[in-house]
Amino acid sequence: MLTARLSRPLSQLPGKALSFYDRENGASHTLLFSSTSAPVRCRTYTNQVNPVGSKAVLITGCDSGFGFTLANHLYSQGFLVFAGCLLKHKGDSGVQKLDNLRSDRLRTIQLNVCKSEEVEEAVEVIRSSLKDPEKGLWGLVNNAGISTFGEVEFTSMETYKEVAEVNLWGTVRTTKSFLPLIRRAKGRVVNISSVLGRMASLARSPYCITKFGVEAFSDCLRYEMRPLGVKVSVVEPGNFIPGTSLYNPERIQAIAKKMWDELPEVVRRDYGRKYFDEKIARMESYCSSGSRDTTPVIKAVTHALTAATPYTRYHPMDYYGWLQMQVMTHLPAAVSDKIYGL
Repeated sequence: MLTARLSRPLSQLPGKALSFYDRENGASHTLLFSSTSAPVRCRTYTNQVNPVGSKAVLITGCDSGFGFTLANHLYSQGFLVFAGCLLKHKGDSGVQKLDNLRSDRLRTIQLNVCKSEEVEEAVEVIRSSLKDPEKGLWGLVNNAGISTFGEVEFTSMETYKEVAEVNLWGTVRTTKSFLPLIRRAKGRVVNISSVLGRMASLARSPYCITKFGVEAFSDCLRYEMRPLGVKVSVVEPGNFIPGTSLYNPERIQAIAKKMWDELPEVVRRDYGRKYFDEKIARMESYCSSGSRDTTPVIKAVTHALTAATPYTRYHPMDYYGWLQMQVMTHLPAAVSDKIYGL
């Protein structure tokens, strides 16, 4: 039944057939898979309601990417938007574009989710800006995040800690600080995770660890908040790197150079430069193969904020990403390893 949610039968999709032999039953089986690009799945949303009045929402990580686009979109939908920006104090171009709207319904605020003092200051700024603070803050979108790549032996402990501080602890820190306001509004918490929060991937362990953590944190929070009327959702985007400017060839090469230069000599000698360069080329290919249209992600977050009954999880990703996620999370690991060449 894995293909039931696809818009057309797998037999009509371009792909490759992989046969494997079941030693216990003495039978051959064929599975279809593909690594080619495909249209992004668009989930059908039901029971969607418009925001009543000017509901207030805080979005973290609005300097660029999903956060920047989401801030503009929610503003256009009538929300009162607080756009948390890491580089507001530096006059970043994304911040300037948001500020140029010159609206009392969209306000940029300085917010580094790694710094408790900035998070607490943001709480006070938002509280004092609400018409009735006792009615609370309707929505929190934990979008701020960073990413990197590199196999385990190529990745420093400092990198692991840096990514976790933003993606995981930043989400926890911000959520804890804003929960009193969210509880008063019986509002929404929307955490931006990733398809890599549901399945692991080669050379992405620093990122996967943090997103798996966001998934667990979100589930625990949902259990705790349900009796209090707060709804918690997770959005798990697929590959939208070209649409978010998260990576470009220059940045990938800069990360790779720093990584290689800092490797212990024994690691460089054992793996060799050829192996290392092949992995970097694979990452470059992956980063250029995603979708440039972030609309499915924006629609998912909007639904999570406005629907009477939002979904627990949203999966804006292409057909093959969704299918791979189902295979890797529902079938024995030996099967997914065989299909995807792990």
